[in-house]
Amino acid sequence: MSEKNESIRLLIVDDHFFVRMGLVESLNDEPDFKVVAEAGNHDEAIAAYREHRPDVVLMDLKLPGQDGTEISAAIREIDPEARVIMLSVDEGEDDIHRSVQAGAKGYLPKSIDREELIEGVRSVAAGENYFPAQIAQRLEARSQRPDLTDREMQVLELIVKGHSNKEAAAALNVTEPTIKQHAGHLFRKLNVLDRTQAVTAAIQRGIVKLD
Repeated sequence: MSEKNESIRLLIVDDHFFVRMGLVESLNDEPDFKVVAEAGNHDEAIAAYREHRPDVVLMDLKLPGQDGTEISAAIREIDPEARVIMLSVDEGEDDIHRSVQAGAKGYLPKSIDREELIEGVRSVAAGENYFPAQIAQRLEARSQRPDLTDREMQVLELIVKGHSNKEAAAALNVTEPTIKQHAGHLFRKLNVLDRTQAVTAAIQRGIVKLD
């Protein structure tokens, strides 16, 4: 962070102009905040970070092309000490987990009130992590769940799209018993009993995104 009494310098990354404008106006109202740059995509974000080296990056999770986790990881390659707060309309366990894996120091729902946003920015600028209680609980819940294998993820995605075991087997060029075996494994990992519960869990936790 900047030296004492200097402004906390911020980079805002969001593909919606009016969202950025609202954040800029709100954050610049704080006497110790200064938005030094804005970006709407990966290339703009990387260029802005290289040029300005902000104290904190406010990063939208959902961006065109590469999402916020990929951009965060790229920024952390430039500067391992980079401090990123993820902003998202989604609060699924896997969205939060992926953000932390990419190096995010905080995760805030876009529905957060202004006071908590300000508190989060100041905390992360001071070198702390910032996860509201409901986000921390979901992150903890995700840490207790084993990761799905790549094949299990493929099977889960097909289940969510409504494919039968036979159709999934054809799509992945494997046998139907193999699909059933993978499904059984992923049901246990998700702590669900059947396909319906698996679909619900996959969507609610942010494991699989609906197009």
